[in-house]
Amino acid sequence: MTLSIVIVSYNARADLERCLASLTDHPPAIPHDIVVVDNASRDDSVAAVRRGWPGVTVIEQSVNGGFAQANNVGIRATSGALVLLLNSDTIVPPRAIDDLAARLLATPDAAAAGPRLVDDEGRLEISFGAMISPLAELRQKARGALYARRVAAVVERVEAAASREQFVDWVSGACLLVWRADAEAVGLLDERFFLYTEDVDFCAALRERGRRILFTPAVQITHRRGRSRASAPDAMGPAYRRSQLAFYQKHHPRWVPLLRLYLRLKGA
Repeated sequence: MTLSIVIVSYNARADLERCLASLTDHPPAIPHDIVVVDNASRDDSVAAVRRGWPGVTVIEQSVNGGFAQANNVGIRATSGALVLLLNSDTIVPPRAIDDLAARLLATPDAAAAGPRLVDDEGRLEISFGAMISPLAELRQKARGALYARRVAAVVERVEAAASREQFVDWVSGACLLVWRADAEAVGLLDERFFLYTEDVDFCAALRERGRRILFTPAVQITHRRGRSRASAPDAMGPAYRRSQLAFYQKHHPRWVPLLRLYLRLKGA
């Protein structure tokens, strides 16, 4: 069994170095290779990786093609039977990747698996859920807002759910382990999603083939969420709205006119 780790980075040199350092300090026992796909960063990320991690393959893109496109470039450049999509703003503790692979290997009907994600202070990130729909999206945002405010009843429900291994509709692309055969069978990630919702769409495509998505709290990864967004804060809102519209056009086309009206009324 072999593993390819694909890390997409954009102007996130410090986070990328921490991520690679964690993989160096706690390398997976499973035979693996690491590829960094750089989306035309301007912060010397490419030189830093080549200087500090000569064993890591670096693919330097001339333009920022987006998260899905860059991940696809990395997947196509590797050959591991398992592929781990890993954000540059993650920190991997000892045995985490091996344990995640073990849980996927132990679940034959699962195409992909995702771990429990926490921030620097150990607070849970809601990193799995139901398929996006108007109602599910509203529910997820409300749950996230109430959890952030530490509303006791919501905190209890969210943390109970995140303490139970289960099949879900999607897991976060911040750390997503997938069988290469399954990823290739669905045509990899849909590149119309520049940023956001590409992981939900990818998991939906895997499920359409009769495969399942596993969330496992047996593995915990630190995700310094929002760090990558800080490199281009003004572009994040429009990028999210474009991906949101593309997602609804693909999966819920009847809702698109209402979504466009809603966004227009919000000035978005």
